[in-house]
Amino acid sequence: MSTDDGSTQGQTSYVIIGGGLTAARAVEGIRESDPDGVITVVAEENHLPYERPPLSKGIMLGKDEEDVVFPHDKAWYDEQHVELRLGTAATAIDPDAHTVTLASGETVPFTKLLIATGSSVRTLDVEGADLQDIFYLRTLDDCEAIKARLVAGSEIVIVGAGWIGLEIAAAAREHGCEVTVVEPQETPLYGVVGPEVGTWFADLHRSHGVEFRFGEGVDRFTGTEDRKVDGVVTSSGNTLSADTVVVGVGIRPNTQLAEAAGLTTDNGIVTDAALMTSAPDIFAAGDVANWRSTTLDTNLRVEHWANANDAGTAAGRSMAGQDVTFDPIPFFFSDQYDVGLEYSGYVPRGTKADVVLRGDPKTNEFMAFWLDGDRVLAGMHVNVWDTVPAIEQLVRDKTPVDRGKLTDSDVQLSDVGA
Repeated sequence: MSTDDGSTQGQTSYVIIGGGLTAARAVEGIRESDPDGVITVVAEENHLPYERPPLSKGIMLGKDEEDVVFPHDKAWYDEQHVELRLGTAATAIDPDAHTVTLASGETVPFTKLLIATGSSVRTLDVEGADLQDIFYLRTLDDCEAIKARLVAGSEIVIVGAGWIGLEIAAAAREHGCEVTVVEPQETPLYGVVGPEVGTWFADLHRSHGVEFRFGEGVDRFTGTEDRKVDGVVTSSGNTLSADTVVVGVGIRPNTQLAEAAGLTTDNGIVTDAALMTSAPDIFAAGDVANWRSTTLDTNLRVEHWANANDAGTAAGRSMAGQDVTFDPIPFFFSDQYDVGLEYSGYVPRGTKADVVLRGDPKTNEFMAFWLDGDRVLAGMHVNVWDTVPAIEQLVRDKTPVDRGKLTDSDVQLSDVGA
């Protein structure tokens, strides 16, 4: 029997909207403090909650099986007494009534609600965008569809030289495809890492046979009589032959439910450091959340695995009554060919950060730091391991650094202070 606040016979009712890693970790966080609460996960995809990095890495390469994406199997959710409503869309949230409405018209009451709706791909609105064999990578099904197209000798055009575009380019080359990347900016990841490190990414991929078309966008796609894509016409008028096109031009947070419910949104659902939204008893985490970082003294919306992983656990704990301050240093990782890299920190948009290098990028073993004056905003290592804690300490403590020491590989990062 349900009470007016959504609890069931004195038990707290937790509802989680979303089927990603954030949802899986939130269940773990809740169960740490509340072994008896009623947990319902509402997920639009017909899969168990899963994580996304393997979609553009191990699975795309054919090195991992599909089940690597699932943090837990069905038996685990059964053991945790979680009701999984898979293949079910949430269509409305009523903060006052503490209910979630499903596409079927059913309403699900909650005591505490987590919105972990993630994000959706940005799509191209150009002529021919509806042709067959033009793909976007966001879901497990997308991954399998793209991987099936990575056949040796096939011509793959990738639109966008961001993280997803580069990782798919690497996978496609390892499958023996001919790969061309179209990117309007002057290097890969230009807005994220800047021109110097961006040039290193371009050189890495060129050394593996990738062709780049920098400074060019997409004017239109061309197709065959049976509506299959066969070419990409760039903004400069060049036509690139294509058997398959993969578009990776960014994502946008899925804030529609929150906006309709009257929650505060601004580049995501705005939360405090406990991941609570502007509505009591409603929390948000993962790609969709714009959370308050006390260390960096700003709101952040982070689109990477670590945020989904850590924020999910933190949100679950917060929902279950623990005193939570979610305040990590943003972190992400990427694998491309024989290169592994990890990046920690945050460079605000518009900041003209100086890039300082430690080691020689030509060796594919080096570090890069983004500095504002004598402070490290972010750091990245490439095939140089076990530096993330030290980088995060420099960022968190706002440690003034000596650039000469920072560039010297013989000096420990703990000793680079000015």
